[in-house]
Amino acid sequence: MWFKHLHLYRLHGAPDLATATLEEALGEQAFRPLGGSEPRRIGWCPPAGRAGTQLLHELQGQRLMTALRQERILPAAVVREEVEERVEALETAEGRKLRRQEKLALKEQVYEELLPRAFVRSQKVELWWDSRRALIAVNSSSRKRAEEILDLLRETLGSLKVTPLASQTLPMRAMTTWLGDPGSRPADLVLGDQVELKAKGDDGVLRARQVDLDSDEIQQLLESGRQASKLALSLEGRLAFVLHDDLAVKSLRFDDALIDEAKQADDGGDALLRLETDFLLMTRALAESIERLLVWLGGEANAAGDAHPVLTADPA
Repeated sequence: MWFKHLHLYRLHGAPDLATATLEEALGEQAFRPLGGSEPRRIGWCPPAGRAGTQLLHELQGQRLMTALRQERILPAAVVREEVEERVEALETAEGRKLRRQEKLALKEQVYEELLPRAFVRSQKVELWWDSRRALIAVNSSSRKRAEEILDLLRETLGSLKVTPLASQTLPMRAMTTWLGDPGSRPADLVLGDQVELKAKGDDGVLRARQVDLDSDEIQQLLESGRQASKLALSLEGRLAFVLHDDLAVKSLRFDDALIDEAKQADDGGDALLRLETDFLLMTRALAESIERLLVWLGGEANAAGDAHPVLTADPA
């Protein structure tokens, strides 16, 4: 139960739902296996997997939900080859060329016939809802997938108003400044060894890993006009991550001390207790880190004029 990536969202007008009410709503959108001809399906499943049946875990205002997404994988090349074989056979048998509409109809027929036999891929995606801070985070490397999970939550609740978390200072501008001017870096910000630099023109993107980000080479690239679109950062004692220019936080690596603290917690071999212990420790570290990140970026942007709760760490 340790997230790898986060897409962060601000929740506006958060619904005041009791745990039992939310659990019931999730049950109405629980995952059901794909039918024979369905290309994809998504629904809620127990975060603990086979170890539990709860669709919602809520502890100290922190909610954990898991979506299960299944889709059939039918490669376009497989469909194309089958269509070509059938077109050739029909044209030979009938002594004429098939019209475009006939080929399209044949392609649709082939797709429907092959789909039930296609390989099924499953993917679980966790959602963290911090009800104290009106914050939602989706554990996915893909913004598109995160939005899909939010759509499922919106359908579950009937309505859901969220916007991507935004900062007063654009992440790209801040990352470029930190990279080029060591004196601008906050005292608790530590640069990692990974960066992605974008050019304003058509020079493409430069990616560097395991490099000294204070090296002359990096400084020369910045002087040429390149800007940091991704930057490895860390918050000592909590976690390391790669910040993206859309404020996505990816490649999360939690501090060894935090992992050790989780391992030392006595769960008595109870898988559910282990899940909830790890979840609480993780969300506490994440909430503190998101708070610091927003401070580094000049605070949260508030274009809509809504009053958002201040991100503060839970008391120990």
